[in-house]
Amino acid sequence: MKLLHLADLHIGKIIYDQSLLEDQEYMLKEIVKIAEKEKVDAVLISGDIYDRSVPPADAVDVLNEFLNKLIKILKIKVFMISGNHDSKERLNFGSKIFENDGLYIQTNYDGKIKCVEISDKVNIYMLPFIKPVEVKQYFETETIDTYNEAMNLIMKNEEIDENKVNILMAHQFVTAGNNGPEICESETINVGGIENVDSSNFDKFDYVALGHIHGPQQIGKDAIRYSGTMLKYSFSEANHNKSVVLINIKNDKSVKYQLIPLKPLRDMRVIKGPIEELLKEENYKDTNTNDYIKAIVTNKEPIYDAIGQLRRVYPNTLSLEISNVKTSIQNLELESIEKLKQKDEFELFDDFYEFQNNIRLDDEQKKIIKDIIEKSKNEK
Repeated sequence: MKLLHLADLHIGKIIYDQSLLEDQEYMLKEIVKIAEKEKVDAVLISGDIYDRSVPPADAVDVLNEFLNKLIKILKIKVFMISGNHDSKERLNFGSKIFENDGLYIQTNYDGKIKCVEISDKVNIYMLPFIKPVEVKQYFETETIDTYNEAMNLIMKNEEIDENKVNILMAHQFVTAGNNGPEICESETINVGGIENVDSSNFDKFDYVALGHIHGPQQIGKDAIRYSGTMLKYSFSEANHNKSVVLINIKNDKSVKYQLIPLKPLRDMRVIKGPIEELLKEENYKDTNTNDYIKAIVTNKEPIYDAIGQLRRVYPNTLSLEISNVKTSIQNLELESIEKLKQKDEFELFDDFYEFQNNIRLDDEQKKIIKDIIEKSKNEK
């Protein structure tokens, strides 16, 4: 039996005012191709299906098309749990009806982990993202203050048939003793220990299909894995190699896995150097110039319309950073239209001047610009 493990789709994600829906739709089609080629029996999606609790209509359409291809066309079962970004109520709608077609959705913990027997040898346990307060109501005589205490009680109250292959789906911040997973700036994790769940809670499972962390990695042991996201969702993930996990359950009940790499429609890259070098054809001709770009420009002197120059070669430049000896590194990420609308004429010019020259207006320059703006208003 073969299973495909993925998580953290974040369908509907927007970065720097750029929708990634086209990229996500492309990648989901690629995952369908992998599922078909590998003849998988089921796909496990371990939470954060959408990027926000109320997803836009077009994001729902993209997920609907993905699930339809897997379930209706390829006859592959799909198991899906909610993550911390998902609305439990919205994601759970129609779940009982969908089970007849092979779509299993679990968004709530009701005192027992939902278990689906997909063969006489294999069980899938579905545990959505949980908080201690959600678990406390089922163990009123117990003290539950931390996520780990909650998980420990959940597992102690489960009867796991160890004669079968047991696969757990979960969406939590899992650590192994003092060792935590590698995280990046696109993830929100409360550091301090209260939200961590120790991997020892999962000792009875043959494979743990985790979601929540964006980088693909094992935690504690090989059989406890974060699949990571299907796409890079911040420039802090630029060095990630995205993949999905193919789980192969042998007749002897041994569980093997391999990572299948994913190639995006547009990558997310950081380029660095003097602007004239970044714009030389010999330095970009063998790359995808439509990739999402963060440019770190290292020229010592001010550059005229740096973002405009870059976008003539790299149209999807999302972030510009000027780094030189005159100033400390400044992050000049492009501001949204909404934020710009809130600024007056002087603030816009002041920002523009700094953007172009990497220095602020001095007091005399500020006075001159303010006088010009005021004079222009009076002449209208």
